[in-house]
Amino acid sequence: MSIAVTLLPEEPTGAVTCASCAARCCRLKVMLLTDTGVPERFIEYDDWGAETMAQGDDGWCLAVDRHTMLCTIYENRPLICREFEMGADECLTERADTSF
Repeated sequence: MSIAVTLLPEEPTGAVTCASCAARCCRLKVMLLTDTGVPERFIEYDDWGAETMAQGDDGWCLAVDRHTMLCTIYENRPLICREFEMGADECLTERADTSF
C-alpha cells in the first residue's frame, strides 16, 4: 500500500513536504531494528549480519517505486522510516545535501 502526498497550492514555494522532496531519506542506509513485516525480498544483511533495507546499485531503497516516488511497503516500513520526521533536523540535513 502506498500513500500519496499532495502538495497543496497554498503552500509556499520551498515548503518542507515530502511532495517537494526528491525522497533523499530513501537513499539512506536503514537498519531493521524491529519486525514490522518488511518482505524478505527487501532485506539485505550487512558484513556483521545485521538486517538492512535492500538498496539498488544507485543507493535507492528497493521498496521505493521510482515512477511515483512512493513507498511500496508503507504499512510495513521499518521503524526508522516511521520515525524519520518530515521537517525535523535529520530531514533538513538530508534535503540540504547536494552530493546526490
